Amino acid sequence: MMGIKSIWYSCLILFSFQAGAQSSALPVADSLYALGNYAAAINAYAKQNNTASSLQIARAYNAIGNYDKAIVQYQETLGMDPNLDIARFELGKLLLKTKKYDLALATIDVLVSKEQENPEYYYYLGRVWESLNNQKRADEAFRNAVQKDSTHLRSLYSLARSFVSKKEKDSVLKYVDMGLRFYEDDVSMINLKALAFFNNGQFGMAIPHFERLLELGEEVPFVYNRLAHSYFRDLELEKAQKTYHQLMKFPEYLADAYSGLGEVFLKEQQLDSAQYYIQKSIKERTVTFDKEYADLGRIARIQGKTKTALDLYTKAWEENKDNPYNYYQVCILADEYYKDANTKLGYYERLLEMYPDLAPFIAERVQKRISEIKEEIHYAGN
Repeated sequence: MMGIKSIWYSCLILFSFQAGAQSSALPVADSLYALGNYAAAINAYAKQNNTASSLQIARAYNAIGNYDKAIVQYQETLGMDPNLDIARFELGKLLLKTKKYDLALATIDVLVSKEQENPEYYYYLGRVWESLNNQKRADEAFRNAVQKDSTHLRSLYSLARSFVSKKEKDSVLKYVDMGLRFYEDDVSMINLKALAFFNNGQFGMAIPHFERLLELGEEVPFVYNRLAHSYFRDLELEKAQKTYHQLMKFPEYLADAYSGLGEVFLKEQQLDSAQYYIQKSIKERTVTFDKEYADLGRIARIQGKTKTALDLYTKAWEENKDNPYNYYQVCILADEYYKDANTKLGYYERLLEMYPDLAPFIAERVQKRISEIKEEIHYAGN
């Protein structure tokens, strides 16, 4: 009898020791994880056989960057507890990060289907739909996130950004202003507001928002470039000139700065300065110079140098044949320069042949001029 009691007592002590060892091992694993010693933490967690340690192993693999093992471990964790939403959510985000979009969609859909009041689920659902190139479904998910939380900045930003790309200014402003009411100095939102006006041609309305970005420390080239252009279009030429000079601090934007200064001086009828900066812009560029050649063509035309202007606009067209407007200018200048009616006619007819979808107002003018030239040829033949 005493032997049986002794055995039972020994087993109880052993069980208590093992339980104590397990409970003491968990804080050690947590400490290793917190210190970023993930490999050692994984080994420590592996000694525990429970859902919490399995989740931590998945997180450690994720932190290391071993995403394949992390995904497998998250899946094993969910096998142990299918209702562990935190594991499913982290898995969904990791699948999105690793571009496994279909799996990410299926994973996050499970969370959304539970109809929980969590805007983050809908935000990441939107991110997945964006990655699958379905912006309509993405916007729907972002709207659901905003319905759950009207201050969810990332969803508000995503919606506003979507409408910026569609150039739907009013929708952009709706969501941007919602975000700015919550955080008035959010530079991403302010930038979208500036772009909404800029893309809509409302340059005067865009200016204060670009200026605000600079005040908030966003001294980046694209802000200077768009602000300078906005000043130019709003006829604040002195400010435009100063801002283009600031843009020159960024070597990769020198061509844009020179080109912008050329436009400013051209507007002010300072033709020598305009010509100087446009030529500098051409030297800086390594791709195409159609805009610069066209500006030089305008200068030559103002100076009464018709043949030079014709040659420059021809170069502009050769640099970018997707722009029919430059070839239209070639036609007009050829019309002025050449005396032979058939030569003039050939230019206009080639324009219509090369660009059948020409803007209606240009096509009408060209058709009218072709009729006039043909009439001249007819009467000259008689």
